[in-house]
Amino acid sequence: MNVDSTETKGVKVTHLSQLASVGQIAAGIAHEVKNPLTAVKGFLQLLKEKNEKQYIEIAQTELDNAIGILQNLLHVSKPDLEDEPFESIDLAVELESVSQLFQDQLYRVTLEKRLDQPGHLVMGKRNQLKKAFFNLLKNAFEAIPDEGRITIDYSADENFVTIVIKDNGVGIPKQKMDLLGTPFFSTKSNGTGMGLTLVFSVVYQHNGVINVESEEHVGTTFTMTFPKETGLIKRKEVQRLELEMPEYPDLKTFFRLNRNHFEERLLREAVNVKGKIDEILKIGNINLIDNAHKLVLFIVEGREHEVVAFAKTEGVVWAKHSLTLAFKLEWIQSVRRVMWDFLYNYDRLHNSAGTIEDFYTMEKRINELMDMFLSHFFINYSQLKDDLIRAQREMVDDLSVPIIPLTPTISILPLIGTIDSYRSGTIQEKVITKIGNDRLETLIIDLSGVVEIEPNVINELISLIAGIKMMGCETIITGLRPEVVKVMVRMSLTFEDKATLRGTLQQALKDHLGSIIGT
Repeated sequence: MNVDSTETKGVKVTHLSQLASVGQIAAGIAHEVKNPLTAVKGFLQLLKEKNEKQYIEIAQTELDNAIGILQNLLHVSKPDLEDEPFESIDLAVELESVSQLFQDQLYRVTLEKRLDQPGHLVMGKRNQLKKAFFNLLKNAFEAIPDEGRITIDYSADENFVTIVIKDNGVGIPKQKMDLLGTPFFSTKSNGTGMGLTLVFSVVYQHNGVINVESEEHVGTTFTMTFPKETGLIKRKEVQRLELEMPEYPDLKTFFRLNRNHFEERLLREAVNVKGKIDEILKIGNINLIDNAHKLVLFIVEGREHEVVAFAKTEGVVWAKHSLTLAFKLEWIQSVRRVMWDFLYNYDRLHNSAGTIEDFYTMEKRINELMDMFLSHFFINYSQLKDDLIRAQREMVDDLSVPIIPLTPTISILPLIGTIDSYRSGTIQEKVITKIGNDRLETLIIDLSGVVEIEPNVINELISLIAGIKMMGCETIITGLRPEVVKVMVRMSLTFEDKATLRGTLQQALKDHLGSIIGT
């Protein structure tokens, strides 16, 4: 018979689906790599005609872009190529850590975390999993254009750990759902699809299952399930590193001699900061790598004064440029962990004959200096932030009470927006001070831009006008809106015996400045 069985048909459909995915990936690679290589070809032709250094630099940049694309593809297709050991991991802890990296988004998006069942362990690669969670949360925040909500649910049963990340963002069209996780396919206009490809790859590498549900204009839900670790919990042991030992073994020379190894392990440890190093350098002129080496040398040499001075400088710069504090925390803790790995290997290679007391003395000294750095960093960071907030508040207060001089004795105060108790107090302080300093004779308060005044604030405004009158200054109220007048009528309040009332600002200006402006 020449009829396919159901099983054979299923195999054919799967095979065709795989071929389609391969075709999409191949087309994506061809498109992404062709552009920079075409540019390189063009600039090489220009170099034949005219030897310009800038052509070489641009060609080099485009080649780097092409290589980067291929490296990204290699990375997401085989993340196990990274030399990272499997270890026992509490995913609730890692989710909490990664979520802290989005503090700068919480002013518009509410992040609800239900991580109330910690302690259930899985065997996995910590940094790989953190990258996956970071990409999912990043996509969730980017899917919410304005205000919204993201929830992270963590639960466990006897055999599995389940993580659910849900957002109420723009959602994903149904026709595009089957392509999720394919390299170079993205629902974002400037996306490469590599982030979500990494997520799928990492989940599968950890014997997990991932499910996606989405509806346009409603939101997207990612559900990941991982098998729990079985057997005894494995401790995270110190690692023997292939490091060089100087001829005259002192710690300072040891760290300098193995600087490249230190940098390599630091970047591997601080997985979420790694991709932000160039951005932080560009924004704040902060070289995280160089600063990490500088801090470690200060600490191992016991240079307390330099540690404190360095912490103050870092705190000020970090606050001045509004850099995300969570990145700094992860970076410093990574520096601490890598430094102790190196200290272990220094002691091992040095064959030190020191006593247990010597070790604890060193441990106490180094950890105290690291804690001192963090303490002074946060103190100076907080002080500058407080100063900036205070200065901004004062500037906002000044802008909220814009007293504009019209003549040496006449000024206008145009008020806009809502007047609450706080703003009312600011108005009172600024107005009384201004009248006393400038000897004003007339103050025109225009309320045409005031949408709402709290009832108790109307009483405060009447008291202010009485105070203005006591200082020998006339108050003219203009532009009272119907909404405000209705509130005053209900409360039996009036400005009439304390101020002159005009319907519009133009009327008041005509009455008091008519002779000056010729009207």
